[in-house]
Amino acid sequence: MSQVLITGATGLVGGHLLRMLIQERKVNYIAAPTRRPLGDIDGVFNPHDPQLTDALAQVQDPVDIVFCCLGTTKREAGSKEAFIHADYTLVVDTALTGKRLGAKHMLVVSSMGANAHSPFFYNKVKGKMEEALIAQKWERLTIVRPSMLLGDREKHRFSESVFAPMFKLLPGNWKSIDARDVAEVMLKEALTASPAGVNVIPSAKIREMAQGEV
Repeated sequence: MSQVLITGATGLVGGHLLRMLIQERKVNYIAAPTRRPLGDIDGVFNPHDPQLTDALAQVQDPVDIVFCCLGTTKREAGSKEAFIHADYTLVVDTALTGKRLGAKHMLVVSSMGANAHSPFFYNKVKGKMEEALIAQKWERLTIVRPSMLLGDREKHRFSESVFAPMFKLLPGNWKSIDARDVAEVMLKEALTASPAGVNVIPSAKIREMAQGEV
């Protein structure tokens, strides 16, 4: 049986993943700290605080697996600083909390194009986030890199509404992908015995794994 910590449970991928975790018989404890309350969900410990780091600090029970599905855009965040806080600082805080609680496996949603040396701000921050997690020397670290996510968000993202039709036509890793597929693959990876080390799963492979082709 597994005990898990998940952040980003109010988001697109995280929402799907939380619902899957609740139904998963191999999971017997779920801590889902959030900035706003999830509501009354049986079997989920949901400390909440506008400062997610403070909500994370309330999680004290041991966990085996950490999922981080945090992610925003500069437009949504309001500034470069706020974006860095959401997509870098809070991701690292999630990982450090998992380490504190004894977790051995970290799974994180990154992005296609993540590169710490990228000239593009979004990709650069994602790349630096990946580097920070790798530097923590997790026994197992799974980085999923989806392309543009498809699914119903509470708040529509302007860029997704404009570019989603185009991304559906792109080949390979750049073709848009259903957020539910990303969540499904993260859960499969978490509950499957795999070699130690860093495993990066690009968007095309996520799609194949979700369709049972791998």
